[in-house]
Amino acid sequence: MPETDEALGVDPAELSEEELFRELYMIHSTRHETLRHGPDDALANHDRRLAELEWEYLRRYPKREVDAGRLRAVRNAGSR
Repeated sequence: MPETDEALGVDPAELSEEELFRELYMIHSTRHETLRHGPDDALANHDRRLAELEWEYLRRYPKREVDAGRLRAVRNAGSR
């Protein structure tokens, strides 16, 4: 298991694929509670860690599969 700095957490680049997915799952599962009920410092830490983990995921999977069903049609700004 990678080393940890309690103030910062494990560097996402040091996580195995399994650990990264587990951390992402856990942080997404606690997001709503933290947003609604966490103190400001907990929310700031959550924001920082979420960004670190997601950036690491995107670094590892820059060409991730995008589900076309999740794309929204973009309106032409000039056609109202």
